[in-house]
Amino acid sequence: MHRRTMLKGLGAVASLPLLGSAAHAEDTVKIGLILPMTGQSASTGKQIDAAVKLFMAQNGDSVAGKKVQVILKDDTGVADVTKRLAQELIVNDKVAVLAGFGLTPLALAVAPLATQAKVPEIVMAAATTIITQKSPYIVRTSCTLPQTTVPLADWAAKNGIKTVVTLVSDYGPGIDAAKAFKGRFTKAGGKITGELTAPLRNPEFAPFLQKVRDLKPDALFLFVPSGQGAALMKQVAERELTKAGIKVIATGDVTDDDQLPDMGDSVLGMVTTHFYSAAHPSPENKAFVAAFEKANPKMRPNFMAVGGYDGMHLIYEALKKTGGKTDGTALVDAMKGASWTSVRGPVKIDPATREIIQTVYVRKVEKVDGQLYNIEFDKIPDVVPPSPDGN
Repeated sequence: MHRRTMLKGLGAVASLPLLGSAAHAEDTVKIGLILPMTGQSASTGKQIDAAVKLFMAQNGDSVAGKKVQVILKDDTGVADVTKRLAQELIVNDKVAVLAGFGLTPLALAVAPLATQAKVPEIVMAAATTIITQKSPYIVRTSCTLPQTTVPLADWAAKNGIKTVVTLVSDYGPGIDAAKAFKGRFTKAGGKITGELTAPLRNPEFAPFLQKVRDLKPDALFLFVPSGQGAALMKQVAERELTKAGIKVIATGDVTDDDQLPDMGDSVLGMVTTHFYSAAHPSPENKAFVAAFEKANPKMRPNFMAVGGYDGMHLIYEALKKTGGKTDGTALVDAMKGASWTSVRGPVKIDPATREIIQTVYVRKVEKVDGQLYNIEFDKIPDVVPPSPDGN
């Protein structure tokens, strides 16, 4: 019985390439969009879903003579669910592309399926360095954590900060962020006096923040995934770290635009680095924000939305290059080296790594017309994702 079950399972996996290729003859290009629409990371899913809908509203639901159909699936942020949904989308729905992936474990769970079925996996959110290395069919339109962290370590070293405690979520991106910050900051002569990790699910930050107060560093470096920043910053304010002379700095995930308006004045002056702010002053972004907020009242686009919006742009442009053909290898090849002016600024897909090359901005939280925004005051153009150690 065990042997028959095993062979049956192997047969199902082995059939994936053939089943995936069956989509190539279809007049409809199906995109399987797998997102955490419920659960702890629901804000990520809602932002990306809204951006995908906006892109299609602006650019139409057909490209290169093919109808585009997006099939949205909620994985609740659980990797086993993501993997099951991806397999169903490949086998039953015969999707030409898989997209979304709000967290690193979710993106990694699908990588073997993308390789086996030769279906492009467009990572619109997850940011651990290793993701694109797990399948030649993965292309990323978000960032890597070292890419957005290293500029902050450089800024800290140049602005009189000598000692730092790091506090990050205990999973891939958090470990990446802490390692990249430490590698770059210590290389510049700084010292890490504490390395703290908080649970990813249902985190309680208070004991960690109390330890930071006891260690008395010049600064606290923070990373938590999009959607957890408000809870973290509330507890940072309660511990009065800035009054204790501890500067709080972070990647832009913490002051994500979706939650920033509700964080309160305690975050004013906080310095972060990231690839996108809703206050980015380009005409492309002003038009994007206006259209997004009109389509989604009381919702401000964040960097997750931009990862989704640009992911759809990349898929559409690849389909144009292939003349509507959905062969997975051809689509990925068409994505390599693609460049365009995004709402975040100029971007390019590195043909060697399938990572996104982009500008990283240094920002400070300020009030504009009574609302909190991440206001850019410096930038580092054409940032290629660095190694995990930040160098």
